[in-house]
Amino acid sequence: MIGGAPWDLQAALSWGAGFALAALLLALLLNRARPFDRLLFTGCAMLPILIYLHWRITQTLPAFDIAFEPLWARFFLVFETISIAYTLGAALIMTRCSAERVRAQANAAEALLEARGDWPAVDIFICTYNEKLEVLEKAIVSALALDYPRDRFTVWVLDDTRRAWLREYCEEVGASYLTRPDNKGAKAGNLNSGYRQTAATTKAPLILVLDADFAPQRQMLKRMVGLFLDPKVGVVQTPQFYFNPDPIQHNLGIAGSWVDDQRVFFDLFQPAKDAWGCAFCVGTGFIVRRDLLDRMGGFPEGAVSEDIYLTYSLLRRGFETRWLNERLSIGLSAEDMAEYCTQRARWCLGTIQVALLRDGPFVGRGYTLGQRLHYLHGLLHWLSKPFLLLLLIGPAIYWVFGVPAFQADHVDFVTYGVPALACFWVHSAWISGGRSLPLFTEVSHAVAALPVTMSLVAAALRPFGRPFKVTAKGRSRTAMTFNRGFALGFGAILAANLAGIAWSLIGPDNPVEVAAEDVMNIVWASIAIVLALVCLLVCCELPRPRGEERFDVFWRLPGLVVEDCSVSGARLRYGDPAAAPAAGAVVDLVLPEAGPVRGVVVRQGAPGVVGITWQVDPVARLRIIALLFSRAPDNIARAGRLGVALRGLWARVRNPDGRQRPKAG
Repeated sequence: MIGGAPWDLQAALSWGAGFALAALLLALLLNRARPFDRLLFTGCAMLPILIYLHWRITQTLPAFDIAFEPLWARFFLVFETISIAYTLGAALIMTRCSAERVRAQANAAEALLEARGDWPAVDIFICTYNEKLEVLEKAIVSALALDYPRDRFTVWVLDDTRRAWLREYCEEVGASYLTRPDNKGAKAGNLNSGYRQTAATTKAPLILVLDADFAPQRQMLKRMVGLFLDPKVGVVQTPQFYFNPDPIQHNLGIAGSWVDDQRVFFDLFQPAKDAWGCAFCVGTGFIVRRDLLDRMGGFPEGAVSEDIYLTYSLLRRGFETRWLNERLSIGLSAEDMAEYCTQRARWCLGTIQVALLRDGPFVGRGYTLGQRLHYLHGLLHWLSKPFLLLLLIGPAIYWVFGVPAFQADHVDFVTYGVPALACFWVHSAWISGGRSLPLFTEVSHAVAALPVTMSLVAAALRPFGRPFKVTAKGRSRTAMTFNRGFALGFGAILAANLAGIAWSLIGPDNPVEVAAEDVMNIVWASIAIVLALVCLLVCCELPRPRGEERFDVFWRLPGLVVEDCSVSGARLRYGDPAAAPAAGAVVDLVLPEAGPVRGVVVRQGAPGVVGITWQVDPVARLRIIALLFSRAPDNIARAGRLGVALRGLWARVRNPDGRQRPKAG
């Protein structure tokens, strides 16, 4: 109840529904592009969450004792409070946004440099460790095709695996090749090797850093370099976009209706942090000033997250990371669960390591209070992950041990919990522009919760001295696989909750009428079952053939349109179906910017539609790569569509093997 006489369940549900409707009305009336509207909606939406937290702390804990029930209740509350603190902090941070301001600065700076013709020299570092050529070539060829004065940039491939064939390839295409005798310092060490070796040759004042699988877009340098006209800018960082779906999107068949799990972070959170002066480097797609590296002795080593360490090393010296929120590079997302979880565990460990360093943002000198608080908030992101696991196993703990996570009447829980949850969901969807949706957001976080929790435990025991784990990419996956380790965990959660519900309903000693607290736990367990089931589907990994990143292009040529193009082929749609060539026919085309190419018809589809395989020499193949990857169209959804995503999920449930009719080309 909230004041006055106790409520019944119907009144509590009406109260919660009223909050949900009010939140939806605010979402319809307010414009998230206006700072005042963001602040207003955030305040309104976060108030029920604060009320809920106060209720949880003051009214739902059993009396303290050295026993399982009071200790479990407090353990659960600690991680719930961390999760709520992170949520409140994120909402506060996102009341600001610098995206439009920084874009305007980039426009003005680019126009000024264009008028002067005074473009600064840039060294482009492409960091590679054991990636195959079919992955690397997209980054190298696209970097060489940048729309920037050719005598003002040099492409350096920093090879940390010392491959002779890669040296030969670089010589062939016109890139420069560097290596070193060992792998000391992992990626940061590789960058420092390149930084020191190029100091004796080009010594360009700006250094663009790209991972091996990230292809820069043609306009990347011209959009970024002008922002360094502001002397307090030490790094200019751009968001990461991907040309392939991540494991969640791919395995659930929702790449066209659900975003990758980092879109909120890249598209919203970093522009907001930039507005507070605390955006940070994310490891690829950034430019750093060489003179500042000279002052620091190079890229900072000592943590596996050299990117955020770079930002905070500059912050304590008075230099910021500027976030240019434009799609200026595209890369290869983690392709299976093992890669996906390796990434997140490494990011978690790196964040903890930087926090513990003597010159880090917790104990180092030179940081403002705001910068320290921003870093603490980033750390809370990882510390909140175990709460998702606790939510999934909480009902099973109740069924097995008879111990609830908190002591509360079901009516009180609905009264306080439903408004908080409704406001959180509506606000998240509103502030993110559809990049956060119920169920899919929770699944994205739940999938990473187990490896991150394991990383937190490992970091608590030994935070330093662990090897740098590179995310393996570019492997062929031509058959369905099943990630047994993660499936075992989610399967256990599923089985425990199903067994608990069954026992509560048909147990021989249970009363005929289900107790109210059991009903609440059945609802909770049912939600956990749905999440575990969807996570199990993610663990059932669909085939993903290598080398066939396809782009939904629309190139008009005389008499036909080129569609669904890849490095190996394309689909052609003829305006006159009768003009479509037969299988085996040779087709000569002139592609925009790529020039003349030749293909052979290998498949016929609907009337007037054929699939072709390119039959081109190495030079023409490089032109196709540059055309596709340096001017790549959107290949993955930028915002979620809940209805379409749910239909896609249902189709995946009905079609477990995920087989689809192959596309032409």
